[in-house]
Amino acid sequence: MSDNCGCGCDHEHENEEMGLETMFLTLDDDTELECGVLGVFDVEGIAGKEFIALMPLEDETVLLYEYKEVGDEIELNVIEEDELFDKVSAAFNELFEEEEE
Repeated sequence: MSDNCGCGCDHEHENEEMGLETMFLTLDDDTELECGVLGVFDVEGIAGKEFIALMPLEDETVLLYEYKEVGDEIELNVIEEDELFDKVSAAFNELFEEEEE
């Protein structure tokens, strides 16, 4: 059986249980964390940047990163400034609340 998806095939695909596309984050200690992609979104007042919300499949913590596509690669950057993180978090919460309604 494949370690990728659990269905016995030899490929990765959407996590059917959650209905989310998944991606792997490589952490500082080189371990990988499989996360569901909740969405890529813009934040009003922050031009030229996109952000991504990820949720590790093992828990319900939401991880927020700056998202950038560079050619065929996806680059995620940690949001280090508290004020920027607060704006991104508020924008995500607003979007998430709208989807639940």
